Amino acid sequence: MQSSEATVTARGQGSASRGAPGLTAFAVATVAISAIAALHGAGFHGVDRPFMPEHLPATAADAAPTNVAGRPRPITTPVSSDALPHVQGKNITTVVVEFPPGGYSPPHHHGGSVTVYVLSGVIRSQLQGQPPIVYRAGESFFEPPGAVHLLAENMSATEPARILAVFVADEGATLTTYH
Repeated sequence: MQSSEATVTARGQGSASRGAPGLTAFAVATVAISAIAALHGAGFHGVDRPFMPEHLPATAADAAPTNVAGRPRPITTPVSSDALPHVQGKNITTVVVEFPPGGYSPPHHHGGSVTVYVLSGVIRSQLQGQPPIVYRAGESFFEPPGAVHLLAENMSATEPARILAVFVADEGATLTTYH
């Protein structure tokens, strides 16, 4: 398991042969979300962690995964990272983020576009300049590149929440930077 403070970067690993050259980045993200959603509906909760390919970048776990207020921090598990062969220099990276009960992610921004799909639980999210919005399992939202994500938290004090984040970013980009 990796802490949300760990840096995950987009890396191409010569996987162009696995990509579909005619798809747009949006279509690839939609297919990824649909696949995970299908797994989710078929008992995805029963799996401790999704399959994690060996070619993904390693990330170091924090010794203490809590923020200064003592609230638990989310745990990020990389799922995949592949070059988009039809978009030179761009990668698509997917991660599952598990928010423990009461879990909270401090302000941050992403180095690319992010589509988030809520796999389980209830998440409250707020982008700078917008009101907080509550998302439930089966709902999704989009974060444009560079938008400051002021708040992401699990609304439950007793149940975990899980999201799938699909990033489209420049190859080698730092996907999440905490403020």
